[in-house]
Amino acid sequence: MEDMEPLSRLDRKIWGIAWPAILANISVPLLGLVDSAILGHLGNSRYLAAVAVGAALLTFLYWGFSFLRMGTTGLVARAEGAGRHDRATLVLLRSSALALLIAATVFSLREPLIGLGLYLMAPAPDLYPLAASYAHIRIYSAPAVLVTYTVLGWFIGRQDTRWPMLVVIVTNLANIALDFLLVMGLDLRSDGAAWATVIAEYLGCAVALASARHKLPRDPIEELRRKLLDWRAYRALLRSNRHLFVRTVCLLFAFAFFVAQGENLGSEVVAANTLLVHLMMVAAYGLDGFAFAAEGLSGQRLGARDLPGFYRAVHRCALWSAITAAVVSVGLLAASAPMITLLTDLENIRALMRTYYPWLVVLPLLAAPAYLLDGVFVGASETRYMMSTMLLSLLGVFLPLWYFTQGLGNHGLWLSFAAFNLARGITLYLCYRDLNHKAGWLR
Repeated sequence: MEDMEPLSRLDRKIWGIAWPAILANISVPLLGLVDSAILGHLGNSRYLAAVAVGAALLTFLYWGFSFLRMGTTGLVARAEGAGRHDRATLVLLRSSALALLIAATVFSLREPLIGLGLYLMAPAPDLYPLAASYAHIRIYSAPAVLVTYTVLGWFIGRQDTRWPMLVVIVTNLANIALDFLLVMGLDLRSDGAAWATVIAEYLGCAVALASARHKLPRDPIEELRRKLLDWRAYRALLRSNRHLFVRTVCLLFAFAFFVAQGENLGSEVVAANTLLVHLMMVAAYGLDGFAFAAEGLSGQRLGARDLPGFYRAVHRCALWSAITAAVVSVGLLAASAPMITLLTDLENIRALMRTYYPWLVVLPLLAAPAYLLDGVFVGASETRYMMSTMLLSLLGVFLPLWYFTQGLGNHGLWLSFAAFNLARGITLYLCYRDLNHKAGWLR
């Protein structure tokens, strides 16, 4: 019986999924640091600033389609749990087809999308042409990025995060090597950084597809093609993805709103906030590892209709997530002085960071339930709850609380952002408890 699985074995499964995901995630900010270091040595800060603007625009755009990863994970996990490996394969193929369709749409609309994005970001006149050139080059990677999302989602749904770790690390190492070649060696500057990322993302996609190909069953091509063209079968995928799309757009808006309001408080405040948010995102990567574990394990248990095993997996993931959040918060508190000193030489920015640093310390504890329960609901493919709770937390908590605490300045902004993260966890838990009472997980 799955629900009688020893806790030690379940813990090994959880950590077996979590640690590669954590390692892969940590490599992302390290890549950003290397990019910044290379561009920062060109003798003109315009190139670094232009890449920062262009990269933020493309990150915002691509992250908006990250539902392709999450939607694939939940459906694959349930199919694998039910022993329907053929269905899991079809989810991957259909998700990849949807990714290519979206990528083609994005590419065909690249001019208005990039123009609108740069208009909203309003870079300085001397940065605009460099940022625009960077973004127009990076948009060529749309098919690679979106297809990679689906393949990584398929692997996570199968409780395998080692291949995704390899894909991310290969992509980042290739990007670093190409940065040295194109930016430093060939003096292509910000355009070189863009082409380095495009080539690295296609290399990462190739590694992802090759690794998935070895894991896929050898079904007859004609049979797969017939099932792939059955448009009725796309309904579950589209239904799940539309909920996740709305949820992701709301999350992106929350971050963009936080940054925008910081800018209204002055350049020094926004600089301090930006550095603190970078630290917050690094801290979140550790918690994301257990969210990935919850996605794979909860979906697999529900697919096998093993409700006791589902609760057991959720409870153990919650325990490790809580322990990790506490360790991260204590670590941030203990390392506050050297961390602030390392990140900036400007004493006025350091002073502001010290003032708002307590918010950074408590955020992992406040946000951990939301990260974990996001994983549970993704694995269960109950994505409409993620959408509704995100809307409630944004429109009912974050924005109203910010409005009434503007007199507190940046503290009011951080308070609203912290309450938003806490509200996400509370509302998702209420939905989780409601589904428990209604026995709605197995419907």
